[in-house]
Amino acid sequence: MHGEPEASKKPTLIALARILGAARVPYAIIGGVALQVHHDEPRTTLDIDLAVDDRRSIPAEALRSAGFALRGSHEHSENWSGPDGTPVQFTDDPDLAGAVRQAQVITVEDVELRVLRAVDLLHAKLRAAGDPARRRSKRVQDLADALSLVDADPALAAQLGDEERQLLARLPP
Repeated sequence: MHGEPEASKKPTLIALARILGAARVPYAIIGGVALQVHHDEPRTTLDIDLAVDDRRSIPAEALRSAGFALRGSHEHSENWSGPDGTPVQFTDDPDLAGAVRQAQVITVEDVELRVLRAVDLLHAKLRAAGDPARRRSKRVQDLADALSLVDADPALAAQLGDEERQLLARLPP
């Protein structure tokens, strides 16, 4: 699926892109769906994760009108579900603000989707992998995702800091 998200999430992704684009909300697709865009190997994920500059900019009424439903709200995230039941999580993590503004654009079915650049996704995955507050299984997945990005594009390794390199070195050869 390199360059394009898996088919089952495509209708929800396209709807999100149209709604956020019409509302002029800066966003970037992050997480497993972004990894699918940057990597040739399949990556299964249940949800769609998006970063926004400010959760207050999420066009809630437009989302509801399109069949989305708010499922919960937390300090830095809002959980929604798409019309088809696909879980959608918006985050306004301040560490992603710059990356949201620099997101790359891909076109799927004549709709522009904003996706975190590979280098920014790599930094985000390594930051998540090093977060002791996250479940261990999620941290291991984040670390594996980061390694798969570097394996796919070894030049990304040159953009890592010392702590990030140490995290990657924890994986067995």
